[in-house]
Amino acid sequence: MFCPRCASEQSDDLRFCKSCGANLHAVRQALTPREPDQAFDWSKTWVADMFLSPAERKLRQEELERQRGITPDVKRRVEIKAGVITTSVGIGVAVFLYFLMQGIILSGKAQPGVEEILSRVWIAGIIPMLVGIALIINGVLVSKKSRPETFKDSSSQPLSDTTELPHSGFSVTEGTTEHLGRPEQGERQ
Repeated sequence: MFCPRCASEQSDDLRFCKSCGANLHAVRQALTPREPDQAFDWSKTWVADMFLSPAERKLRQEELERQRGITPDVKRRVEIKAGVITTSVGIGVAVFLYFLMQGIILSGKAQPGVEEILSRVWIAGIIPMLVGIALIINGVLVSKKSRPETFKDSSSQPLSDTTELPHSGFSVTEGTTEHLGRPEQGERQ
């Protein structure tokens, strides 16, 4: 099935699109022929998703993230990773621009007034570098403080039991060995 929102191809057994989170179950219901006496329910279609309030949209997004296993800690790590990448790109751009402009200046073809400008163009790489540093600081300090603590630090309290967590419904290994079946009595394992 193709997702109506992002046009990516999805498995027929998924309820939500892996790419954009669109409700594929509602799309299937809208496309499935129904009995003539059965009333059509617009609230179960993708059209209803378009008219959700911002609060309902946020709740739906949080539910999708919970089902996909995206926790606040995962979001924090992704933000720190993005900060490291952006900082590295900023440094790379600054170094590239510095050497490129120095090459132009040393070639002797730049006018004397332009040489001053060219010698400072590398500063443009500072902008993505500062954005990356801000992302890292936000991920390390701000996001850590804003997330609720789920584990106790004291040694008297045991850590939370992870079996209490709800099953997300998404699994990488689910169904991968079902085709093997059970071994017979005489077969070795």
